[in-house]
Amino acid sequence: MTTSVTVHDDATVLAVIGEVDLATAPALENAIESILGGKPGALIIDLSEVSFLASAGMAALVAAHQRAGATRIVVVADGPATGRQLRMTNLDQVFALHPTLPEALTALQQN
Repeated sequence: MTTSVTVHDDATVLAVIGEVDLATAPALENAIESILGGKPGALIIDLSEVSFLASAGMAALVAAHQRAGATRIVVVADGPATGRQLRMTNLDQVFALHPTLPEALTALQQN
């Protein structure tokens, strides 16, 4: 798993690539924690390039939600490896899910 960070206006985007499992979830947690330390207005976690999302990865997302404070967190996830799992576990009720990064950015600008 690899991550990269970009900034779009008031939103910080954490792009995640590869498999998020028990071995890589701690690295995801560290990346999220580092971003949240800067108190961005919004954090977009882009999982569009994730090929496998294990329960440890979903737990990292829930932990991020609990630590976010005033930072809005939205997730880009659309596909069998990510979106389906988030909907099946009702995490789509916790996070705003968007199918693409441009749609997530537009939704943040409108709110």
